[in-house]
Amino acid sequence: MPTKKGLIKTQNEIETIAQGGNLLRDILHKTSTVVKPGISTWELNKYAEKLINDAGGKASFKGYGEKSNPFPAALCTSINDAVVHGIPSPSILLKQGDIISLDIGMLYKGFYTDTAITVPVGTISSLAARLIKTAKKCLDEAIKSAEAGNTIGDIGFAIQSIAEKEGFNMVRDLVGHGVGYDVHEEPQVPCYGKKGQGIILKEGMVLAIEPMLCENGWEIFIEDDEWTIRTADGGLSAHFEHTVAITKNRARILT
Repeated sequence: MPTKKGLIKTQNEIETIAQGGNLLRDILHKTSTVVKPGISTWELNKYAEKLINDAGGKASFKGYGEKSNPFPAALCTSINDAVVHGIPSPSILLKQGDIISLDIGMLYKGFYTDTAITVPVGTISSLAARLIKTAKKCLDEAIKSAEAGNTIGDIGFAIQSIAEKEGFNMVRDLVGHGVGYDVHEEPQVPCYGKKGQGIILKEGMVLAIEPMLCENGWEIFIEDDEWTIRTADGGLSAHFEHTVAITKNRARILT
């Protein structure tokens, strides 16, 4: 995480973040409807990037990272055992039975938002469907735990409890994060945790909460492209994400 800059946002800043977040939510939804067997991940990326540009935003993932190896696309397309940061390519065609995480970020009016969804490609296995359903439930319950006065550990506990109850694991070496002024800010938001531990959530924090679930073990590795992160045992992975603001009451979903 780069810095502690932007840990607390003003109400006006949150409203601007929400504007961009609402646009990005619609962009991600539209992109997810294009998913089908035979389409390339590069086609999905081009479609999403055009929607971002048409909305007056800028793709925040494109060009992100080290200058020697910046991320080359607007959309992360992570298929099956790829957890996150899959690079789109014209040569990667979706197949019947795949599942794909679509992860997207946008800079809009000076502020960043981040959101992700995992969707089926045609008809998928009952296991894959249950993994996706569980990951989505983990996000929903994690957001309910993101109340002022609670802790980062409460968020992780909500994710971990649901995942393990269903027999799945959570990635432990990747985290959600603060977001707003930068693509990634503090605090880190792990996918596991203990109630009452970690940073106390305060009104004005803006967080990207992103459960990353694994079919089997939680260990991961990075491919030679230095971006794509996969499960070490080849098991399936599902990923959901929302940008949320901590308010006096329950968290406000901005995407």
